[in-house]
Parts: sequence; structure tokens; C-alpha cells
Amino acid sequence: MIILEVIGGLAIITGWKTRSVAFILAGFSILSALIFHADFTDQNMMIMFMKNIAIAGGFLFLVAHGSGAYALDSLTINKRKNLSVVD
Repeated sequence: MIILEVIGGLAIITGWKTRSVAFILAGFSILSALIFHADFTDQNMMIMFMKNIAIAGGFLFLVAHGSGAYALDSLTINKRKNLSVVD
């Protein structure tokens, strides 16, 4: 799972396959919150649960809006647009 977090984090940082990776990492965050932090009688576990849900919300924001202008995804989209334009 550490490989998923490291490779997924690098993909998010560089903007490569942002929506797909963000969706996977959001699911991972929600699952880890439900599995490891579901003891709501302990205040620390409740804080960790809410932290994971907040992180998942950030990833879902990336799923909805995609990567930025300087991401690798936008460079490949622009390259495809330039190749498909015929004068």
C-alpha cells in the first residue's frame, strides 16, 4: 500500500492521470478511515477518521476538476488538439 501512496502522490504532483489516480486514492482514504479509525469512542481515532475523510474530499475535488494548466495531462491534451487540427 505504501507503493500506491508514493506512486499515486507522484502522479498527483506531476499531473499524470490525475482524475484516475485521485479517484483511487480517495477510495483508499475512505477505506482506511472505515477500517482503521472506526473506534468513535476514542477522540484521537475520531480526529484521524475525519482527517481521512477530508483528504478523500480533496481527492474528489481533483476528480471533479482535473489537473491544472501545467500538468502532464494538459500537455498531452494540447498535443492531441494540435495534431487533430487541419488547416
